[in-house]
Amino acid sequence: QVQVAESGGGLVQAGGSLRLSCAASGGTFSYVTGWFRQAPGKEREFVATISGTGGSTVYADSVKGRFTISRGNAKNTVYLQMNSLNPEDTAVYYCAAHSKTGMLYRTASMYDYWGQGTQVTVSS
Repeated sequence: QVQVAESGGGLVQAGGSLRLSCAASGGTFSYVTGWFRQAPGKEREFVATISGTGGSTVYADSVKGRFTISRGNAKNTVYLQMNSLNPEDTAVYYCAAHSKTGMLYRTASMYDYWGQGTQVTVSS
């Protein structure tokens, strides 16, 4: 059974940075891994996703140039480096994974394994 768990959320001032981590266990972890976020009263939205090898990435337009998704050397950890944060980035951030090799989906329903989420709050 694949499990994923996020860490690294917190409170930061506008213009600051945070790095989120997603640790996976129970699988080979060549899985595609994505980050999604959900703000109060809004639907869950796609943020970024990365292939199992780490060689391919896709970003939402709203975070392109500010956020970077990457894989650790052991491949079972995925990071989301978030720079130039603004209050609109405030949300619960979720890590998700699926096993369909190379399919960098932006749709949450295509991901099979989800973490519990970590809160990111950006103050103005």
